[in-house]
Amino acid sequence: MTYPNVQLYIDGKWRPAASGKTIPVLNPATEEVVGTVAHAAKADLDEALAAAEKGFKTWRAVSSLERSKVMRKAADLIRERAEKIAAIMTIEQGKILAEAKIETLSAADTIEWFAEEGRRTYGRLIPARLPGVYQMAIKDPVGPVAAFTPWNFPINQVVKKLSAAIAAGCSIIVKAPEETPASPAELIRAFADAGVPAGVINLVYGVPSEISEYLIPHPTIRKISFTGSTIVGKHLAAMAGQHMKRVTMELGGHAPVIVFDDADVESAAKIMVAAKYRNAGQVCISPTRFLVQEGVYDKFIKQFVDGAKSLKVGNGLDTSSTMGALANDRRITAIETMVQDAVGKGAKVATGGNRVGNKGYFFEPTVVTDVPKSARAMNEEPFSPLALISSFSKFDDAAEEANRLPFGLASYAFTKSAKTATAIGAAVDAGMMSINHFALALPETPFGGVRDSGYGSEGGTEGIDAYLSTKFITQTGV
Repeated sequence: MTYPNVQLYIDGKWRPAASGKTIPVLNPATEEVVGTVAHAAKADLDEALAAAEKGFKTWRAVSSLERSKVMRKAADLIRERAEKIAAIMTIEQGKILAEAKIETLSAADTIEWFAEEGRRTYGRLIPARLPGVYQMAIKDPVGPVAAFTPWNFPINQVVKKLSAAIAAGCSIIVKAPEETPASPAELIRAFADAGVPAGVINLVYGVPSEISEYLIPHPTIRKISFTGSTIVGKHLAAMAGQHMKRVTMELGGHAPVIVFDDADVESAAKIMVAAKYRNAGQVCISPTRFLVQEGVYDKFIKQFVDGAKSLKVGNGLDTSSTMGALANDRRITAIETMVQDAVGKGAKVATGGNRVGNKGYFFEPTVVTDVPKSARAMNEEPFSPLALISSFSKFDDAAEEANRLPFGLASYAFTKSAKTATAIGAAVDAGMMSINHFALALPETPFGGVRDSGYGSEGGTEGIDAYLSTKFITQTGV
């Protein structure tokens, strides 16, 4: 298929940047330039801001029922176009086609869920202390939103912000990733084709720091939603705080996986191999620090390593591939450095550890065992196909290690004991815990972290609440 040259979408029109500038887009499997994306400057952002302000006035006046109908039509269009969109995503991002299609179809589910949830953003009546007095708490859309999204899930990271904002009655400016611009553009095209009015949704690309530093302080923008690294998230949150903007931050993680002696080791290894090497490990909730109790340590390593070795690394468009390319050359450098550092500190490479070939950003599924806490990879998010396995003796040792880092996004545990499951769920300080299976990031469930992994939620009822303000009205008869 032909990869499209991606344009801006502002005030209901697809167009190039005012300056005509573009940014090249590379296929990470071939390292070839496959297209371009429009490079927005201040003039384009000013137009997007004016459009978002106008679009908000229009959209907030549309009933939740009518908003829901438009959103459901967008979901239908996504499903109809899933094959094409998935191929585009694989070309620009590197993940295998099957994963790209799952992400695309999941986006349709997310849109539908928020379409219906938007019809249930009820206020409430509050009993008054005096006769003839009525007290109401009502929900209003917060206003125009600026959303900033990363390249690892080009559609998934946009659709949660976009669907919640639109369902709540907000308008939005999406700053999508320049490295993977075409698949989020196709998502927004579905909304446009479904009948979302001009100005309600706007899409820009450019220099991330320039766009964020212009949009966040701007008086038109009332809410910020960001997914990305903790370092950048802290900077943007501080900027938003200076201007009293509401913020949702979904930041980095370093997910612990705790495997107890009584766990079904074969099942745990199978589930975690699939979770670890999904999207080549470039997932904020990717299982990373595997803490395995001494009694099953060797057995788990064997099962996990066998699973990692069975994966076939290759071009995501090849249907025989089970793990695709990393998204860019930076990830290759990062994983090579981390593996070398861990080995230098006494860890052992059980499998992998090397780049695959000399063309494309491919890396072997890698397992490193007996990893000391001083290793860089045990302290910095690897964001790559790197699994770190170490042993523990007692429950308290595992809980202490799970909570040692400032991150608190996802966590996992495997045990056959209901008592242990309850205890570990309470002990680990994370926004999410999945026990004996992998079941995070569903549209109807909250998704978010604590501490350096951010705050706020991008799923469930909590996800739409972030785009609503509560207004109290009290009145009495005349």
